[in-house]
Amino acid sequence: MRCTALLFACAATAVEADHRFADRDLQAGAALYAENCASCHGADLEGQSDWRSPGTDGILPAPPHDVTGHTWHHDTDLLVDYTLKGGAAALAARGVTDFRSGMPAFETVLSEDEVLDILAFIRAAWPDEAREIQRQRSHGGN
Repeated sequence: MRCTALLFACAATAVEADHRFADRDLQAGAALYAENCASCHGADLEGQSDWRSPGTDGILPAPPHDVTGHTWHHDTDLLVDYTLKGGAAALAARGVTDFRSGMPAFETVLSEDEVLDILAFIRAAWPDEAREIQRQRSHGGN
């Protein structure tokens, strides 16, 4: 993964922004991301092409997890739920029923701690401003 070295270089500042990420294992997060996420979201967090346009099934392609995507717009609890429960279940639990998600559930594959390691790895790619916005949303529950 080309972005791995860069992400480890900025790891200290990336994880300090939110206490939930203070003790995360970025190396484990990178390996778990490569094994479970990269096939859809890209080896370099780039997402699938044309990710903002739904396919014929009405489902959007996998978005990027770098700053060009919208992952950093969501609070940590939603991101964890989205990963563990799958997109449809996580959104339905929040009253969103008019959005079709292609995100499968990983609750039988990953633990919450592993998801947080993956998220720490992803967050390490974001600029400070995006990490701060995401941290504030996590604390405010948006």
